[in-house]
Amino acid sequence: MTTTAPVPVSAPAARPFPYLGLCMLAVAIFLNVTIEMIPTGLLPLMSADLGVSESLVGLLVTVFAFTVVVTSTPLVALTRRLPRHALVVGVLAVFAASSLLTAVAPTYELVVASRVFGGLAHGVFWAVVGAYSSYLVPKDQLGRAVAITLGGGSLAFVLGVPLGTALGQLLGWRATFGALAGLVALGALLVWRFLPRVDHLAAADAPEVAASTAGRRPSIGGVVLLCIITGVIMVGQYTFYTYIAPFLSREAGLGDAAVSPLLFAYGIAGAVGLAVVGAYLGRRPRVGLVVSLGATILAITLLGAFPHVPVVAIPAFALWGLALGGLPALLQTRMLHIAPARIRDTASAFFTTAFNIGIGGGALVGAIVLETLGLRAIPFVYLTILVIALAVVLVSDALASRAQARTA
Repeated sequence: MTTTAPVPVSAPAARPFPYLGLCMLAVAIFLNVTIEMIPTGLLPLMSADLGVSESLVGLLVTVFAFTVVVTSTPLVALTRRLPRHALVVGVLAVFAASSLLTAVAPTYELVVASRVFGGLAHGVFWAVVGAYSSYLVPKDQLGRAVAITLGGGSLAFVLGVPLGTALGQLLGWRATFGALAGLVALGALLVWRFLPRVDHLAAADAPEVAASTAGRRPSIGGVVLLCIITGVIMVGQYTFYTYIAPFLSREAGLGDAAVSPLLFAYGIAGAVGLAVVGAYLGRRPRVGLVVSLGATILAITLLGAFPHVPVVAIPAFALWGLALGGLPALLQTRMLHIAPARIRDTASAFFTTAFNIGIGGGALVGAIVLETLGLRAIPFVYLTILVIALAVVLVSDALASRAQARTA
């Protein structure tokens, strides 16, 4: 049933756990992530139809992400006092229009313009949705709530991108974007009907929690550091993942027909990883982050070293999906724990900006590596970035633990 009155931010613990509202956020995230990442599955098809190189099609991800980087913070500031519910519905409408424009765009340049249009809404979307669950549940339930909402992102990799890729291979890439436009319009109606409204402005007056279950005190400095870590991790991820279709098809020798089922398997593994975070690691995001990064390093090492050995490469690809499936939830949970309540929306905007700097920067780095060193080198660039990210996480956690010990 639709909630007609705003949910009080200061007392979410008195309400039943909002499964329906969180599922509506998951629906919105599913649609958003599918729109953002679908060029990775359609890359060869779009390249051939638009008459441009695969690296230029890959840069559509960069264009989308960098639009978010440039516009996210000012747009969030401009919409700060608008109802969160209305903003979620509004940005979904923009996504539908953007997908429709992409579907009918006759040239690469117009496809780029349609992606810029979608990117304008993307930053606002993640700043709003990223903080929405914190208005619906108390702080000790954030890990569980975030895992549910980000399940929509995992479902996008399980169903959205693989099915969109399969539809594109069957009917053409334009049919995929046209179908997405219709699905997003339907999703906007569902969100409008079933997502509870919240009073986000009351967060400024909510009392702070001195120490969170993540082991950190609310801290602006902690938010900044987490955003840096997030950006570094995502640069590595999208250096490789943006160009995963040609890597699996050509470098691993598995062929174009194998790309869609492998992306489906990757998404399934990611959903399992997210479930593990929701059930076990949601309250320990620091430990979970280290485990996730360590498992990813192992997976990429195997995939990069043995791409032509299916019995190694395919399980390594699944392990990558498993490890990365829970990573966004761990990062976002950690951010919501350490962000002071009065700046939670702004912190979400900066987190989104860092995430998209990583996505866009990774796609750009991947394009450069593809053009200069070739597909074979891409996983090793990712591996180097992962090792740097893990080192930063371990050092920052060690320093934070020492600081806490001195003040205890």
